[in-house]
Amino acid sequence: MSEVRDGLLYSEEHEWIKVEGDSGKVGITDHAQKEMNDILYAEVPMVGKKVKKGETIGAIESVKTVADVYSPVSGEIVEINSELEDSPQFINESPYEKGWFVVIRLEDEDELEELMDAEDYADFIGE
Repeated sequence: MSEVRDGLLYSEEHEWIKVEGDSGKVGITDHAQKEMNDILYAEVPMVGKKVKKGETIGAIESVKTVADVYSPVSGEIVEINSELEDSPQFINESPYEKGWFVVIRLEDEDELEELMDAEDYADFIGE
């Protein structure tokens, strides 16, 4: 069973965002990392990159597959988790703490309303 945390918002592409002020920390969900299995490589974008909701912001490679990571909101990437390049296993070990991907300064807070809360996401993944 996957961990779904209250206080986060979730996309249908299995990303989560934790909003703090005008920014949000983004990563992939526990459900997504379990589906991928052993993550071997993570590619994060550059700080300063402007992204639109749904745009690719990185990639993850596992023993099973390669998957894109999508931005759940539009905005500017203001911070990246550079530790993922040397320690991609953080995504498997701790997807909500050590395995986060980027921090995005929000361009349009209304986009948050299109995301799921924990209860809706748990229903979405069938848990």
